Amino acid sequence: MRIDLHTHSSASDGTEPAEVVVREAARAGLDVVALTDHDTYAGWSAAQAAAREHGIGFVPGVEVSCSHRGVSVHLLGYLVDPGFAPLVEELEKARDSRVSRVRRMVERMAADGIPVSMEAVREHAAEGTTLGRPHIADALVAAGYVPTRDAAFTDVLRNGSPYYVSHYAPSPVRAVQLVRAAGGVPVMAHPFASSRGWTVDDDVIAAMAQAGLAGLEADHRDHTDEQRDHARALAAQLGLFTTGASDYHGDGKPNRLGENTTDPEVLAEIERQATSGVEVVRS
Repeated sequence: MRIDLHTHSSASDGTEPAEVVVREAARAGLDVVALTDHDTYAGWSAAQAAAREHGIGFVPGVEVSCSHRGVSVHLLGYLVDPGFAPLVEELEKARDSRVSRVRRMVERMAADGIPVSMEAVREHAAEGTTLGRPHIADALVAAGYVPTRDAAFTDVLRNGSPYYVSHYAPSPVRAVQLVRAAGGVPVMAHPFASSRGWTVDDDVIAAMAQAGLAGLEADHRDHTDEQRDHARALAAQLGLFTTGASDYHGDGKPNRLGENTTDPEVLAEIERQATSGVEVVRS
């Protein structure tokens, strides 16, 4: 059984609608796929319908944007109750902050003559999608300023860039607690992917584990072999399971569906730990 537990649609920063992500997952030979858009559940309904149509299992999820002393942390929450108000409010607060952040970053870049505007950024986001740095990157690519999204993120959009602006995000410990309170199962995404920017120390992950963290995403294309080994060793030390996933974004990134996968026993453990009543859609 091939299981990919980390994908994104155009409900956040992917380039394909949720139903297309699920269709492509089925075409890629996956048996189960999760949709984990940033700070939103907007794609769940379309993904569930597509999963039934294409005969593939579907795991409802979300990727919660967190921050620890200025370091970005991403927390995957599986099978959360989408109506749990405290988590909904936290996600809404993060989305609102993202929009104001994009506006300030665009203003800074435009002031320096970089060819970007809010109108151009909005052209690269689906209706109802929360704007983020990937949409700025797409506008910069369209303007010919950079060749790819990745190039934008290693240049003007990187942490530490003069155009970088932080945004509101809960602490990772708080996010873990909220996901558990929502009946979901929290897994830390790409915890040691230093190629993406700064990462937190093991003691932060230990504090997250004490708060209810269930697992670490060990197998991810942004992890080196050494980082994958470290994730597994730390997970064993803290009593956590490990997952693998693509972090698929459609054409927005080179990541391919199913390039890393999760053991079926781990998915069974996620289902066992969930208390929300939200279930995996079975084909």
